[in-house]
Amino acid sequence: MIKSFLLKNLDKHASQWLVLSIDILIVIVNFFLAYVIRFGITFENNEFNLWYQLPVIITFSGLSFLWIGSYKGIIRKAGLQDAYNLFLSVSVLLAMCSVLVLTSRLALIPEAFNIPISIIDMHYLLNIITLITSRIVFKYCYHYVKYKLGQSSRVMIYGAGHSGEITLSAVTSNDEKFITVVGFIDDNVNKVGKTINGIKVYAKKSVDQKFIDKNEIDEVIVSIPHIDKRGLRKIADSLIDLGVKVKIVPAYNDWHDGEFEMSQIKQIQIEDLLERPAIDIENESVVNEIKDKVILITGAAGSIGSEIVRQLAKYKYKHLILVDQAESALYDLQQELLSKNISDFTAIVADIREAQRIELIFKDYQPNMVFHAAAYKHVPLMERYPTEAIKINVLGTRKLADLSSKYQVDKFVFVSTDKAVNPTNVMGATKRVAEIYIKCLQKNSKTKFITTRFGNVLGSNGSVIPLFKKQIEKGGPITVTHPDVTRYFMTIPEASQLVIEAGTMGKGGEIFIFDMGQSVKIVDLAKKMITLSGLHYPEDIDIKITGLRPGEKLYEELLSNTENTLPTYHKKIMISKGDEKESLDLVKDKIDDLCIMDLLNQDNLVVGKIKEIVPEFISNNSSFESIDKKNKIKNTTNSKESILF
Repeated sequence: MIKSFLLKNLDKHASQWLVLSIDILIVIVNFFLAYVIRFGITFENNEFNLWYQLPVIITFSGLSFLWIGSYKGIIRKAGLQDAYNLFLSVSVLLAMCSVLVLTSRLALIPEAFNIPISIIDMHYLLNIITLITSRIVFKYCYHYVKYKLGQSSRVMIYGAGHSGEITLSAVTSNDEKFITVVGFIDDNVNKVGKTINGIKVYAKKSVDQKFIDKNEIDEVIVSIPHIDKRGLRKIADSLIDLGVKVKIVPAYNDWHDGEFEMSQIKQIQIEDLLERPAIDIENESVVNEIKDKVILITGAAGSIGSEIVRQLAKYKYKHLILVDQAESALYDLQQELLSKNISDFTAIVADIREAQRIELIFKDYQPNMVFHAAAYKHVPLMERYPTEAIKINVLGTRKLADLSSKYQVDKFVFVSTDKAVNPTNVMGATKRVAEIYIKCLQKNSKTKFITTRFGNVLGSNGSVIPLFKKQIEKGGPITVTHPDVTRYFMTIPEASQLVIEAGTMGKGGEIFIFDMGQSVKIVDLAKKMITLSGLHYPEDIDIKITGLRPGEKLYEELLSNTENTLPTYHKKIMISKGDEKESLDLVKDKIDDLCIMDLLNQDNLVVGKIKEIVPEFISNNSSFESIDKKNKIKNTTNSKESILF
């Protein structure tokens, strides 16, 4: 409590008037000191005159300080400007004293006010030295107290350019935390070994574990403007292995009103290291496709849906229709758009399972395009409640697709998942059923049905990264289902741009596959997140293997065994060329049967029907594996009977 009180009131006692009083007191002491230096301790015959001159010096110094305003500077942030203001104040005092001497010699005032020129000169020099020195002493005393009583850390700044100098100024003047900048790190050999404001510049190779330990470095702040993701990853990977926190200064155009503050420095997140180069979208074709269109987005308040809305809002559309059953999230999106002066939209709370409600929306707004992002996506939950997964992922998609065809929507873009490929869980299988249905529907419809398929999205609701962050904040352990599990990752803006691009280039019936790059091992991801938090594995945060969850795969796939791909004009976007052999009528019949079965809420019955529609659906680590065993026995028996007959 005492520590908190002292820190809170430390600035209060260093008010402007206190600074002014101390400055005047220093001037008085210097005036006495000048007489001592000039005449000795006895002052000889000038002692009587000194007491006449002292009130004048006090008055003159007070007027000069008030005029220049040197006392208004913040002591803890004292710099060259403060020294310059003190110099001006003392010079004004010198000028006043000189005028006083001239006046006394002209016999316009008593001789007692005649200050010796030698005293004025010595007083002037003493004032410059002691007043500026006092600022430095007070500044470092302040920081020393802050260091002893408050939070403190030792940092290095990566980048010895202009941005690095600004960062140095920001961190050393921080009010909340005492920060000692040990040095700069720079790759430019011409800067290595030199100093910037007294801070030495080190080569990257010299900052090793021994150096970090010896200098007790807590953080490294990367201050390189417009650094690309590849360069940032390279720097971060080399630093986090040294056990220091890595932070980053935002680009110039992200500074608040062109000014940089300590609060803008952020700790590097795993998203920064996993983020890939943004998709280079054919903007002209997107502009033409979106222009003057009424566009309906389902799941508009979700991670992908809301970003699709933000991306579309940049174009000259006619009207956006935002549909979601999540009231609070939809309200937040609505307020966000209004705050950006975007008003050509309508937010509608509705459930895509309610056919009459959704048809009324189609009838009232007559959309030209539909982006269908609404879905149940959590694998373990849907494995437990398969009938609910069917209601949203299959029936909801079916009703939207049928209404799009009925009201002659130009394009219907379906957001699918890589879990629909060779599915091992109910969620992925229901998305695959929806893929099959809209692809078959394409054959007899004027609407162009397009599917996009991609992997996990960084930062989306329910994704692994937010979960790991919460577990780290609680002190661990981080839970990973299997030591070998891997996943593909992409950013929310990247995924949303892909969906919009698919709506632009799609001619109907395609499944667009995105080049996801290299898959990431989840255990390695967890370890890197621990290190980025400034902690150590396993000393500070451990990783606990919990076992695969129901329906979970070790590895995700983007293509099934029966699919091939064709390139598009975009090198990272491919088209699946799988062929649905079953007719639309047959698929419809099977899905109709699935709908009826779903009403009975019999899990095994509906999952068995899904497996009939999607033969490659083989359950993994799930209670529904028993259905696969029965089907295998049945198929073996049928095969033997066919051989006999």
